[in-house]
Amino acid sequence: MRKVVVNSTPLIVLCGIGRLDILQKLYQEIMIPTAVYQEVTVIEDSACAQIKTSENWIHVEKIENHLEKKMYRAKLHDGEVEVMILAQEREADLVILDDNAAKKTAKYLGLTVTGTLGILLKAKRQGIIDKIYPLLSELKQNGFYIDNALEKVVLEQADEADDRG
Repeated sequence: MRKVVVNSTPLIVLCGIGRLDILQKLYQEIMIPTAVYQEVTVIEDSACAQIKTSENWIHVEKIENHLEKKMYRAKLHDGEVEVMILAQEREADLVILDDNAAKKTAKYLGLTVTGTLGILLKAKRQGIIDKIYPLLSELKQNGFYIDNALEKVVLEQADEADDRG
């Protein structure tokens, strides 16, 4: 089983469209650091409830090296920093982040990185979802920013370029 560490944004946005199940179907289990758990559950909302009821497959892990956090704080949020530290400590196979600065840092550290849109592409390729376009629309309606050029690339990769209105 692959070791996958997830940041808060992918969890929140997938919960927001009722598709947190995609992560479970793709990876069976995921890890989130304590800072991400705290960030996602600080507000009693739908994302919080979904995360709290998914603890059989979403494992909250504590990082061991808290001194490392100081090195990244200037640029990144606590959750992003802990995601990278946890991924290194557990020798994760994949890190799921959406913030560009965090992605660049994770790649610099030698971690394999994807984001929410990459997860949706993989889910389509594996037959977990039929179409990406409706999910992209829902994500955008819920405030998730998707650059038009990136959306076009994702839809082309999903063979849905004609679905865009």
